[in-house]
Amino acid sequence: MGTTVTTELVHHGERRDRAGRQHVPRERREGLLAAFRESGLTRRAFAQREGIRYTTFCNWTQRAAKRSNGEMPAVASVRFAEVALPVSAGSSSGMEVRLADGTTVRGGRVEEVVALVRALRS
Repeated sequence: MGTTVTTELVHHGERRDRAGRQHVPRERREGLLAAFRESGLTRRAFAQREGIRYTTFCNWTQRAAKRSNGEMPAVASVRFAEVALPVSAGSSSGMEVRLADGTTVRGGRVEEVVALVRALRS
């Protein structure tokens, strides 16, 4: 008995350039940029969620910024809330930061936690 493999090419009617890159209409790009500003996500997290190459999405945000007085659009803001974590046996006191994309960062020193959050967002 052989294995039957069925493949299917699905074409949604999107335009492509000579290199095969998909062309995203301006209206769609603008909609995605608006959704990004409302999402609270980092560029990387938003691009991944939407299935867009990160570098492509960065280019879109930079071009949009140039069109709007040269200011970069607001990137997801970080909100902090002080919480008391229970101290269990064998654990040290520390802090926990939950980012908008669901990432949780825990640490004992503020400087280390801030550095890690900055590294994750770049």
